Amino acid sequence: MPDDGAEAVVELIDQAREQLLLKQFKLQSEAVEAALLRAHQRGVQVRVMLNPHTSGGDRWNDDAYALLTSMGIAVAWTSEAFPVTHEKSMVVDQSHALIATFNLADKYFTATRDYGVVTSNQRAVQQVIAGFEADWQRQFFQPDLSAGLVWSSSHSRGQMARIIDAAAKTLWIQHPKFVDAVILDRIVMARERGVKVRVLCGGKHGISDWDIYDTFSSLRLMERFGVKIRRQKHLKLHAKLILIDGAECQVGSMNIDRSAFDLRRELGIESDAPDVVNRLRETFQADWDQAARYQPPDPLDPSLHEEGELPPDPHFVHD
Repeated sequence: MPDDGAEAVVELIDQAREQLLLKQFKLQSEAVEAALLRAHQRGVQVRVMLNPHTSGGDRWNDDAYALLTSMGIAVAWTSEAFPVTHEKSMVVDQSHALIATFNLADKYFTATRDYGVVTSNQRAVQQVIAGFEADWQRQFFQPDLSAGLVWSSSHSRGQMARIIDAAAKTLWIQHPKFVDAVILDRIVMARERGVKVRVLCGGKHGISDWDIYDTFSSLRLMERFGVKIRRQKHLKLHAKLILIDGAECQVGSMNIDRSAFDLRRELGIESDAPDVVNRLRETFQADWDQAARYQPPDPLDPSLHEEGELPPDPHFVHD
């Protein structure tokens, strides 16, 4: 996103003939809602789970919940076992699954850099289904950690650390926030062993006041160890992408953030599929070329925090 737009998601929904499972942090797209209605009307079993509120208390999905209910679509709030469900997934006919960084909202189809990976690997697809069913039924879910998926709050920090540790030549990171000492340490270790590390960040844009301290401090520390840092501004940065040696990737809903690793329901995917990795690598490179070198300001000097930033958007927060 935004290259493929809402049409890419609508096309997936329109392929459904038997079953459609959707779990989403934020649903605010008339095009997607219309596609869900079309699926329901042609006899597809549609079930939707929506996150009820953000960590700040905002209830973005009340309107979508009411609309889907009025359409006769089965809709439920996500599991109370997690303070926030930030997962963005969809399974079509038990044959393929979308695992994304973007919300199903018009802003993310038009103005933000985001990614989604569609997989037909049956082990991965069945795991996404199992996670959906467990959360729908309010049951405990123990994922298969060998299926190529990355789950919170099960093992996502360890999996992210593991792939960073595997980098031998290059490590490209496109993430908006850096609020976890373990991952910071792993990135620095990669640089110390000679890996060429690039970080594309979004500066202050969308970072909450309480995450500014860690994010700016982490970026400043990485820069001191030789990590090359650029700030993306031609698009709002919402993606969560790690590329290892140009041959493997991790894409998912989880920010580099303690709560994303330890408290929330999140889902990511790892892939070495050439078509997937090549497009991600090309997109990262294009974004890198359009970005400017970024010297993160002192987190304790608020007078410097707004310099060169995108205009504030109160509805664009990395929750």
